Amino acid sequence: MSKKEQHSFSSVLSINPYKNTYVNAVSNFLNETTSPIYSKEQYVISYLNTKSFINSYIAISKNIPEDDLYDAIYNKAYEELGLDQAIMYQMQFVETFNKFDEDNRNFHIFIIDPLTVDDTFKNAIEKVKYIDYIIPSPLLFKSLYAKEILVESGVHCFIYFQENDTFITIYNEKNFIYTKSINYSFPQMHERFCEIYGEMVEYEDFINFLSREDLKTTDSNYKTHIIKLYKEIFANINDILTYVKRALNIDKIDCIFIDSQLHTTTKLDEMAEVELSIRSRSFDFDYGFENKENHIDHLHSLMHVYATILEKDGYDCNFTTYHRPPEFAKRESGRAILLAVASLVLAFAYPVSYWTLTYAQSLQYKLLEDEYGTLHNTKIVREATLKSKEADKDRVSKLVAHEEQEYVEKKNTLIKIHDVKVNYPMKADLIHMLTKDLNKFNVKLESALYAEKTNKSGTKKELSLKLASSDDKKITDMIKYLTKTYEGKFHFSIDDISYEEKTKLYLGELKVNLL
Repeated sequence: MSKKEQHSFSSVLSINPYKNTYVNAVSNFLNETTSPIYSKEQYVISYLNTKSFINSYIAISKNIPEDDLYDAIYNKAYEELGLDQAIMYQMQFVETFNKFDEDNRNFHIFIIDPLTVDDTFKNAIEKVKYIDYIIPSPLLFKSLYAKEILVESGVHCFIYFQENDTFITIYNEKNFIYTKSINYSFPQMHERFCEIYGEMVEYEDFINFLSREDLKTTDSNYKTHIIKLYKEIFANINDILTYVKRALNIDKIDCIFIDSQLHTTTKLDEMAEVELSIRSRSFDFDYGFENKENHIDHLHSLMHVYATILEKDGYDCNFTTYHRPPEFAKRESGRAILLAVASLVLAFAYPVSYWTLTYAQSLQYKLLEDEYGTLHNTKIVREATLKSKEADKDRVSKLVAHEEQEYVEKKNTLIKIHDVKVNYPMKADLIHMLTKDLNKFNVKLESALYAEKTNKSGTKKELSLKLASSDDKKITDMIKYLTKTYEGKFHFSIDDISYEEKTKLYLGELKVNLL
């Protein structure tokens, strides 16, 4: 279904496939319905949650022709993200602009397993038969800028709490640049709240509290623990925003728009502004519709706005596999029927023309068969190439690991050789030099110990000499001599000199520190 075709429909139906809710828009009135039906005059739009996707950035050389762009992105995504080669993922992408990368085109890609799409929409498709557009939920906010509902520029962060997903989306100068799902959907919030509270609370009681109680005025026992839960959530959001600003070179977030699928009495925007120190607002946008219901999910409203901008300003990112058949004359079966009728007419009027058309059909079949063979061969070659590249990658990784191991072993060997060659002669020379001085004062050396100690100030080299003499004055005179002789080279110290009655000797341990 092309973008332009949707304007010929008289109504738009939006679907939340996760809660099986349906909202119909006719003449600017939004009305939730529990019994949607298929209608040829109805345009159907839905969305997929952020957590359903693998989303990432891909950079492609600007030299890639436009015709080859999809194949280039598809192949690079499989290679860089390590996707399962056995699965034919659905993939769509949105181009982003990176002023720091002038040689490449940058794309934000959305990847999903087709089985996930089938499982998500199996209930909806039984009722409406066809879905014209399925879009990733973060891209719906583009409609706010395209319809000038949100006229501010700058960096905007959208945070939306849902029963099945909570996600953060960032737009810069009215263009999508980042999205992430966080683990704080309502069931996950309930589970975490029970952990904080210390006992199990019924899910319905938890939801009723969030919906009906204002944290500013309530006296409920839950209040303190709910506040603690929200502080934890906003701390997680702050970490994400810090990372995004650093990764995408963003100076600051100008405004946060925060709201919930559940109608809440507590002002989440006021809480966000206090916790994050960023100007915050709720989703109090004027979507241009009149609601017959008290509260309609904001994503439903955004889908209806998005349906009006598809022709010019919407992102071309459609994941639907539930296409409605084209007009009768454009269908293959319709063409076949019309061709058969024309053939019958011509068979009676012009028998030769009948046989000519038969031959043309056979020729067309042959051409299609040849084209299939060519495409099949191309597929096989590309699959073989991907496997070969993966094998090369593994081989190079093993070679690099082997070389790194050899490098470490050789480095350790050289360190040992250096230690033996340099340090040992140096220690021997030092002991020899000091021994001569000991002899001058008739002081005996009983043992010597060399050690290197490392601390914050550096490596300290210390030689400990155990001395023995018949007179303690000889030891003190020798220390005075050494201190004066080797001033600036060594530092000499001795803690005490003891007398041993058995040997009639004075003993002491002289510490020599190399300066």
